[in-house]
Amino acid sequence: MRGSVILMMPLLATLNACATTGDRGGDRPSDASVAAITVSVGPCFGFCPVYDVTVFEKGDVHFSGKRHTAIVGDRDRTVGAAVYGALARDLARFKPADGTTAQVECTAAISDTSSYTITWTAADGRRTVATHQHGCIGGPGKALDGVLAKLPGDLSIADWAKQTTRPGLSRG
Repeated sequence: MRGSVILMMPLLATLNACATTGDRGGDRPSDASVAAITVSVGPCFGFCPVYDVTVFEKGDVHFSGKRHTAIVGDRDRTVGAAVYGALARDLARFKPADGTTAQVECTAAISDTSSYTITWTAADGRRTVATHQHGCIGGPGKALDGVLAKLPGDLSIADWAKQTTRPGLSRG
C-alpha cells in the first residue's frame, strides 16, 4: 500500500497541475474596475444646459438632456473604447478613494455657475463620486474645468448639449 501511494504521488501532482478551479478572472475586469463614468451637469442661475451623460467602458454613450439643451430627452451613440479610456485617464486624478464621495478642491470659484457630479460606477455597482463647482480660478478644480469643457466635443454630444433657451422655461 505504501508503495502504491508513493507511485501515485507524481501522477496526482501532474493531474493537479492540469486541473482548473473555475473562472480565474483571466480577461474579465475585476469588480473594482470602472464600468461606466457619468457626468451630471447641474443648473446655474441662468440658462445653463442641464444634462447627464454616461460613458460605458466599450464606448457607448447615453445622453439625457434635462433643461436648456438642444435635445431634451435621451439619446445614445457609440464613440469607441479609446474615447472612454481617454476620459478615464483625464478624470483619474480627480477621482476620490473607491466607494467615497469628495469635493474637488478649488481655491476660489465664481458663484452661480453649473455644478458637476462625476460618478465612477464599478462593475460590482459600487460608486465613487466627485463633486465640483464650475468656474474654479485655482487649485485642482481649475484643471477639472478644462477637462469638463472639452467633454461634449470628445463624446460627440456637443450638438445635443448645446445651450438652448425655450420660451416659458425659467432659469436654473
